[in-house]
Amino acid sequence: MKFRLAALLLAFAAPVLAADMLPTPARTAAQGAGPYPSLVIRGVTIIQGDGAPPYGPADIVIEGGRIAAINIAGTPGLPMRPNRKPQGATREIDATGMFVLPGFVDMHGHNGDPQKSPDPSYAYKLWLAHGVTTVRGVSLYDDTAHALSDKRRSAANSIVAPHLYVYETLGSGWSKGAVTTPALAREWVQWAAKSGVDGIKFFNRGDDTPDVEKAAIIEAKRLGLGTVAHLSQPYVGQFNARDAAAAGLGTITHFYGHFESLLDGRTLQDSPATYNFFDEQARFGGIAEIWDQTFEPGSPEWKDYLAAQKATGVTFDPTMTIYSASRDLMRARNADWQAEYTVPSLWDYFQSNRDNHGSYFFDWTTANEVAWRNFYKRYMALVNDYKNMGGRVTTGSDSGFIFQIWGFGYIQEFELLQEAGFSPLEVIRSATIEGARTLTDPKGGAPDFGTVRVGQRADLVIAPENPLQNFKTLYGTGFQRLNAQTNRLETVGGIRYTVKDGIVYDAPALLAEVRAQVAAEKAARGAAAR
Repeated sequence: MKFRLAALLLAFAAPVLAADMLPTPARTAAQGAGPYPSLVIRGVTIIQGDGAPPYGPADIVIEGGRIAAINIAGTPGLPMRPNRKPQGATREIDATGMFVLPGFVDMHGHNGDPQKSPDPSYAYKLWLAHGVTTVRGVSLYDDTAHALSDKRRSAANSIVAPHLYVYETLGSGWSKGAVTTPALAREWVQWAAKSGVDGIKFFNRGDDTPDVEKAAIIEAKRLGLGTVAHLSQPYVGQFNARDAAAAGLGTITHFYGHFESLLDGRTLQDSPATYNFFDEQARFGGIAEIWDQTFEPGSPEWKDYLAAQKATGVTFDPTMTIYSASRDLMRARNADWQAEYTVPSLWDYFQSNRDNHGSYFFDWTTANEVAWRNFYKRYMALVNDYKNMGGRVTTGSDSGFIFQIWGFGYIQEFELLQEAGFSPLEVIRSATIEGARTLTDPKGGAPDFGTVRVGQRADLVIAPENPLQNFKTLYGTGFQRLNAQTNRLETVGGIRYTVKDGIVYDAPALLAEVRAQVAAEKAARGAAAR
């Protein structure tokens, strides 16, 4: 019997029973204002997104969903210029003293499923409330038709959702079943391109054999589709990150395949004889134990690997946030946002058990956490070194697993990138223009989003606090700071507005809707228990 690992074990990207997801609700008149014939955002400091230093104060003029002009509003330290043009805009936002950034790009996204959260708007609202205006779904649902429908409806702004790029796994969505040969891989890629799919997600296991993946990568490049791979353990001995990049893969997501390309004195990770890939704790606890089986950071072999990857142009999408609970489970379980923003069904999914993917903390010890902390040091060094030599690094979250919820998990990736050695401006660049370039490259041309520039799509984040000073101020729960005058803690920060296609979303209002949903579901559960 042919080995069907993909059918037996769902990966992070494979929500279950997606056919039973609720329909994505239509955007109401109360959700998002605009687009306006003319919108002016006054008095902001602009963080452009491409690495340029902040500047301001400035006024941003938006017309037709695009940035029409950026006008200097005054001199730092002096009063704003009065009566600044243009006058008579349909709407003005007084954002004096606030900061504007490009809309954020989450390069590794999945929506929920009925077991976790059957309402698609739950994730979409959390993303938008945290400034995420574009998401690469890898895959968004286990239902290609639903994903493509949401993509079209989001582009038309008829639902409350970020822009969506639909990446699907081989064989998803069509009627011809599993893709088991290179010929079928090419045929499926052709079908996907005609159907509106933007790219392919590989898992390096089951039917995703190296020969099938290589054929699909070549066909995808020919047809302008992107490619991304989670290079999981079953085939990583045959097709690691070095091999995949050399074959033309567009993005390596997570850490899988990197260290398997850097093993010192062996060709496979040295795992216990009792290792079982289907055992989630062995799978995820054990992967970190590779950290001291590789060549050292900075060694000739380390540098050679990164140089080879850079030569292919492959993008690293590290998603450090999704595994961060492995190095500090208590912190993740008790994060500030869990009580008010995690729906009870998702909270149930997170709890340690042998059925739910990623809920692998069966008996999580200090030794497990120490191994993961050591692994993170080496992984962070790899990602930072790649960035420093000019390799592209993007920002993705993979939320919906391992105590990470949408939006909040994405902002945590900012903090982890900074811990890895990225400067705050480099973090923002990874979260904006680098993601936009990666999504646009397969079809060629320059992206029309990802920076705050004239002519770009009006996808913007408006934040009261300077995120370069403290990324924690971007969390929807805000940041607690001692008020020097009152000697009391006060909550500051949070995103004030997220602008998508010139439509202004009130971020606190979106968060309030999510809190109300969580409270209602908890109340309903309590009533049912009675």
